[in-house]
Amino acid sequence: MTTVTKAIQMSEVGPADRLRLVDLPVAAPGPGELLIRQTAIGINYVDVYHRQGRYPLPLPAVPGVEAAGVVEAVGSSDTGFAVGQRVAYATFPAGAYAGHRVMPANRVVAVPDGVDDRTAAAALFAGLTAHYLIHRAYPVRAGDCVLFHAAAGGVGLIAGQWLKALGARAIGTVGSAAKRAVARDHGYDEVLVLGEDDVPARVRAATGGRGVPVVFDSVGRDTIDLSLDSLAPHGMLVSFGTASGFVPPIEIETLRAKGSLQVSAPTYGTYLATRADLEAGSAALFAMLARGAIRVEIGGIYPLAEAARAHADLEGRRTTGSLLLIP
Repeated sequence: MTTVTKAIQMSEVGPADRLRLVDLPVAAPGPGELLIRQTAIGINYVDVYHRQGRYPLPLPAVPGVEAAGVVEAVGSSDTGFAVGQRVAYATFPAGAYAGHRVMPANRVVAVPDGVDDRTAAAALFAGLTAHYLIHRAYPVRAGDCVLFHAAAGGVGLIAGQWLKALGARAIGTVGSAAKRAVARDHGYDEVLVLGEDDVPARVRAATGGRGVPVVFDSVGRDTIDLSLDSLAPHGMLVSFGTASGFVPPIEIETLRAKGSLQVSAPTYGTYLATRADLEAGSAALFAMLARGAIRVEIGGIYPLAEAARAHADLEGRRTTGSLLLIP
């Protein structure tokens, strides 16, 4: 049986107004698949990259990689899920901006009773990202002092709380003074404003002149020099996003001259490639949410039809925390 659903589709890349509300057919799930009635859809910066064509999708395309909802049909008995079960996902293939969709069951996780749908949709992508960054890309230890850019974003707010729980000291950067209090309220010991504060000088002042062992940078072009200049000898730049534009080439000699620095360029897809990685990361996140060590800041809730407005707000840096679309 085919279901017709409301969805946001783009037939060409470009600005936010390329996103249009349409009716699309949704086929019945095949073997190993689930039909999900979605109740909340997460908005992430990777969706903007897809819409811009920076990371191209085959067109026409429905963007979005994160949502929560209820299983309406299963394609086979061995999926591990049942009709009526609450589930969430934060992974490819894209296609989340819709009322219903079919997903591979092995990329979906069960949502525990202690976590509501909106929290799951707002937290899973950002939470899995924070988990792989601070536990795997650079395992942060108690007592470490780290620098985290975009501290008031969805990933940044979860990371700040997780770092606090680990016993680390976190310095965050934000795009405006108005976001400083939000970041402080989510675990950051010191919050600097890009464009106002001398980030490397403030970082070195906070670390006895040495610098931090790791910088987590999702801003990209606008912060790359600040990041490198904030690192201690042997420090690592973890570059996991390019919100302000692609990072220009970094000369090997520059890394050598600045103190034998290292650069890591992790991707979500690589670190969450296996079912085991997905289950481990989501279990760790849901446990932190359930015990209150991490709370999710939902900075904006938009009707599905207003996805273009949500993208414009996100790109304009007018938002804090996680953003949701509601079908």
